[in-house]
Amino acid sequence: MSTTNKIGWIGLGNMGNPMVKNLVKAGFEVTVYNRNPEKSKALQAEVKVEIAASLAELAGSSDFIFTMLSDDAALKEVYQSETGLLAAVQSHKFIAIDMSTVSPETTKILAALCREKGIDYLDAPVSGSVKPAEEAQLIILAGGEEAVYEKAKPMFAAMGKLSTLLGPNGAGNVAKLAINLFLGITAQGLAEAVIFAEKNGIQSSALLPLINAGAVGSGLTKLKTENIVSNNYKAAFALKLLAKDIRLATANGMDTPIGGALSQTLAGAVEKGFGEEDMIAVLRYLKA
Repeated sequence: MSTTNKIGWIGLGNMGNPMVKNLVKAGFEVTVYNRNPEKSKALQAEVKVEIAASLAELAGSSDFIFTMLSDDAALKEVYQSETGLLAAVQSHKFIAIDMSTVSPETTKILAALCREKGIDYLDAPVSGSVKPAEEAQLIILAGGEEAVYEKAKPMFAAMGKLSTLLGPNGAGNVAKLAINLFLGITAQGLAEAVIFAEKNGIQSSALLPLINAGAVGSGLTKLKTENIVSNNYKAAFALKLLAKDIRLATANGMDTPIGGALSQTLAGAVEKGFGEEDMIAVLRYLKA
């Protein structure tokens, strides 16, 4: 596949990096910008991308600009700072697509600011961590106008196995927070089951294959089995990011009992220094 659409990409973290690689593999022309230019240079050494020296340069040469950033503050900085994308908009217009996990309110604010500049905006967060990103198996949850979503679909197809439009701006964010709420509850439930079994003489190496073979087994339990058995907590999805997502869900009306308990657990785990580890390090925190 080849395309004449020029893509700008901001954010080359654990997720952004493989997502860009898949866009290039699909034949898209991609220019990247990262606050740390060394990340851009490292990616350029692996695949064919151009590097923008500034957000203004990226804004002036891109038909689509994707952002994949860590939180609301980083996203707002990219759009609203004095040297940000909105300040750079002149006659050339691009379609803005944010794939970060941020608050629906942030999305609505930025979408409104973009509309004032004549720019269409989609929120399109993803369900899936590093391995699905590497394998172009992400699930993409979009919010915005249908006509804009249709224009973005070929790019979504290069990065994921499924994309869907859920409603107006902010709908993608809400769906992502709901999924991550379930993700966190499942992770904590798995951790508590392992702790209970170990207290009573059954090791995780014996318990987890049984969980995975039964009705309560899932993609998550299977994915995290090796981490737990080998005591390897290198982050595929950092615990601090899950904690951030649950804070966002709470701010947007999540007030259920299990969600509240999860929020307390994750906050405690971050406070005790587990934030940079994988989310399943909730097990280490609960054992401590």
